[in-house]
Amino acid sequence: MSESARLTCATCGQGNRVPLARLAEGPKCGTCGAALVDGGVAELDAATHEKVTRSDGLPVLVDYWAPWCGPCRMMAPEFAKAARTLAPGVRLMKLNTEDHPEVSARAGIRGIPALILYRNGREAGRLAGARPAAEIVAFARQHAG
Repeated sequence: MSESARLTCATCGQGNRVPLARLAEGPKCGTCGAALVDGGVAELDAATHEKVTRSDGLPVLVDYWAPWCGPCRMMAPEFAKAARTLAPGVRLMKLNTEDHPEVSARAGIRGIPALILYRNGREAGRLAGARPAAEIVAFARQHAG
């Protein structure tokens, strides 16, 4: 049997088992058909954030941001560039701290933008402030294992 990873769909929250050898083929959610590892940045809600950060089989880099934050908006295109570079080995996602303050409080977010890389259900690294794509990629590769 081939090695596989559990990936939570950012769209519907359903868990999917995906063979690691097929990650580059663009796997889709078995429930809603959304792409699981497409090099894009997925928006998370509180429930899906919990599932993704606790149980996903791939490293997940979450950008904690808010719409009123100028540096957050400036970093968004760089974060998207980093997502395309890091796929399919690292998934990049965003959480709006204004919509989900309880999640950012639990994560200990004191300023935004803040990046946290989760691996095997634990925080593996944290980076504060707006960064260019190259720094985001270097940070993710360093902490993704």
